[in-house]
Amino acid sequence: MLLETNLPLKLYSRGKVRDIYILGDRLLIIATDRISAFDCILPSGIPDKGKVLNQLSAYWFDYTKNIVDNHMLSIDMENFPPELKEYSGELDGRAMLVNKTERIDIECVVRGYLAGSGWKEYQESGLVCGIKLPSGLVESDKLSEPIFTPAIKASTGHDENVSQDYMAELIGEDLTKELREISIRIYEKASLLAEKKGIIIADTKFEYGLLGEEVILIDEVLTPDSSRFWPADDYEKGRNQKSFDKQFVRDYLNGLDWDKNPPAPELPEDVVKKTSEKYLEAYRRLTGEDIL
Repeated sequence: MLLETNLPLKLYSRGKVRDIYILGDRLLIIATDRISAFDCILPSGIPDKGKVLNQLSAYWFDYTKNIVDNHMLSIDMENFPPELKEYSGELDGRAMLVNKTERIDIECVVRGYLAGSGWKEYQESGLVCGIKLPSGLVESDKLSEPIFTPAIKASTGHDENVSQDYMAELIGEDLTKELREISIRIYEKASLLAEKKGIIIADTKFEYGLLGEEVILIDEVLTPDSSRFWPADDYEKGRNQKSFDKQFVRDYLNGLDWDKNPPAPELPEDVVKKTSEKYLEAYRRLTGEDIL
């Protein structure tokens, strides 16, 4: 498992999962096998998780490029700078060379089903991010059409759902409208393909940057970390669903006497193995291939 990288490059940032290095006007994004839950990085890694995130993002970047351009340049080591060749053992399959953009600090969430924080908010107010939904909906209900529910990072580090009006105050009405339209188009196109492969994309989040004045899709896209994937053959509204994401880990941790503050507990071997299998199965179902 790769949990941390140390390359002879300037480190741009180290997130919960990704290590990012500067390569001139480009970035090298490395998806490690780290996993986080409740804003804590767990001491246990998940084998092949980083490769799934990287290669699945590449798959979707290619599939959606007719809707919006993206920051991906290559995930092929042959196209990386020569000085990185000796690190191919660490990087192969889990690294992406990308254009550096000016990040737009909004998480563009699209929901096709009522789950997670959206379900919680609906129960309290009948609204999701200021959008009024019909009464009588139940958990995991399919919405009549996808809704755009942006979020921002609050001071605590948690994502905070906000209204589109608030988003427009932050970045302007025109850009808000453009990001909403792009995000829903990507979600709809990806959902149609995923359903044919036996996966429901209940909701997902997109991130964007500006390359000059052009809006560019960045970060990761339509992965088990950024999306809620449900097996279509097990779907039944009115209850919580099985999933291909790290909800399996969250459910395990919720059963422990842990206050959700660092340090996080180790995961048992069977939970690690099962979680890895879920990531790999999602990749195989969606792409029809095994990871490299």
